[in-house]
Amino acid sequence: MVLLQQINFNGVFQCPSVNRPLVHRRRMRVHKSICSQAQTTIAPSRTQRIMEGISVNGEVGGAGGAYSYEALKRLDKIWSGICSAQTVFQEPQQVVSSIPGLFSRSDMGEKAVDTFDVIVCGGTLGIFIATALTCKGLRVAVVERNILKGREQEWNISRKELLELVESGILVEDDIDQATASKFNPNRCGFEGKGEIWVEDILNLGVSPVKLIEIVKKRFISLGGVILEGHGVSNICIYEDAAVLQLAEGKIMSSNLIVDAMGNFSPVVKQIRRSRKPDGVCLVVGSCARGFKNNSTSDVIYSSSSVKKVGDSEVQLFWEAFPSGSDPLDRTTYMFTYLDPQPESPKLEELLEAFWDLMPEYQGVSLDNLEILRVVYGIFPTYRDSPLPAAFNRVIQFGDASGIQSPVSFGGFGSLTRHLGRLSTGIYEAIDGDFVDSYSLSLLNPYMPNLSASWLFQRAMSAKQQSDVSTEFINELLHVNFQSMQRLGDPVMRPFLQDVIKFEPLAKTLGLVLITKPQIIPSIFKQVGIPVLLDWSVHFFMLGYYTFLSTFADPVIRSLLNAFPPKMKYEWKRYLEAWKYGAGLDYKL
Repeated sequence: MVLLQQINFNGVFQCPSVNRPLVHRRRMRVHKSICSQAQTTIAPSRTQRIMEGISVNGEVGGAGGAYSYEALKRLDKIWSGICSAQTVFQEPQQVVSSIPGLFSRSDMGEKAVDTFDVIVCGGTLGIFIATALTCKGLRVAVVERNILKGREQEWNISRKELLELVESGILVEDDIDQATASKFNPNRCGFEGKGEIWVEDILNLGVSPVKLIEIVKKRFISLGGVILEGHGVSNICIYEDAAVLQLAEGKIMSSNLIVDAMGNFSPVVKQIRRSRKPDGVCLVVGSCARGFKNNSTSDVIYSSSSVKKVGDSEVQLFWEAFPSGSDPLDRTTYMFTYLDPQPESPKLEELLEAFWDLMPEYQGVSLDNLEILRVVYGIFPTYRDSPLPAAFNRVIQFGDASGIQSPVSFGGFGSLTRHLGRLSTGIYEAIDGDFVDSYSLSLLNPYMPNLSASWLFQRAMSAKQQSDVSTEFINELLHVNFQSMQRLGDPVMRPFLQDVIKFEPLAKTLGLVLITKPQIIPSIFKQVGIPVLLDWSVHFFMLGYYTFLSTFADPVIRSLLNAFPPKMKYEWKRYLEAWKYGAGLDYKL
């Protein structure tokens, strides 16, 4: 701890000695008080001391790509801004603008340094869609403001999800083995001493983003893709015949379509949403540490306590923990919570302070016996009106920027693998048929009732402030739900644990919960509120309706597709995909 020895008052003042006259002793007490206050002000937190003692190799793009204490403070400043923001719309910086006329006949046309079919802005997840499109024969460029490199911290995923990348043509199965740093089973779910449920092959792989992105990056370049590293997006101009990207460094490039893969805090998304406060947020903190002797299983979701107070806010804390591939004794532990962004919401640093207090008991270790390798943290805002429809011609959101991920998950890699094949095919067909107007592009990010239905789960898992609901309610509700899913078997449990909601499994689970635990119903109404339940009922009905359409109407319409005109065929293919994916029927055991 740094102790303040002297304070400047138009010069250097040293705290006076006690062997002075009375007037000096009075001054001494005043100045000792000031010294004490200054010491308290500058005393570093435990989080700061830990993080500043870790060697940091530099930041990369994407969620979780920064590990330094300075980056934590920057993100906490952004989070404070979100919490203090008004619910009303604001006018952010205008990144995208529509300009009448043809780019080819404008003054800007002569300044373009290159022309592409697609430009992808944001490379960490954008490299995946870029490679998939390049595999289809399109000329694609990726613009990344940092070095295009994966983070050190592993992504936890199931092999089934990685095989989606093989089906999309951007990987072969040997690539999966090369990028996999760790494998482990079984995987635990548990809620505050109410019993444990063990499952197999759920998020049981630790994939190295460094290796995976390097593999995909090399494949992208080998197929003729272009990568511009260290380049930021300045503005996007939409003409009738092109989308024109101006980089912060002054370069100008044109394309048929721009894919916004710049994540949760994309300036384009900020413009579209007009800086509106998110409807919900998942805050995540954690660490990768060395010193875990019992390190062969994982926790998919675990709660070791009921609602707690962190900072000025009541929160329900959950855990995830996975063995790390860097060493047999290395383990990654995440602590996360769901909440509505309010001025009293805890800061990330406050959550980390709670993490250091609670993690040792949860993991059965002493913090003194651990070597902290990395500290991780993140903010994942979510909106009810997701996925985000295209707001401009020739611009579409992808990955976290589109809001396609489940509101109860943090990080969009799993949803990316699930939707990559659908989106790459749809984007290719949109460019091939010149269907790049905002309506046609919006069909690629359609309403999905299973995604909207997940909102009830986030609200149910969020602690209410000053509530008359028991502090143990959330754990009790989750336990009875997981217990019911376990009784119903893998066809119900497995899709849910991978953020895929289906009508029949959901209906069976809710029915069994109501039969086995009817006394929990009043607390559900208090916890989530009647308006939320009514809204959810609409999405639940639509989930059943989409299931019916995909099961019975899809085969009839699909047999007629080749007789449709090109634009109509494109649109109906997107409707059929929306029914299938919106009902979770793309997921196969």
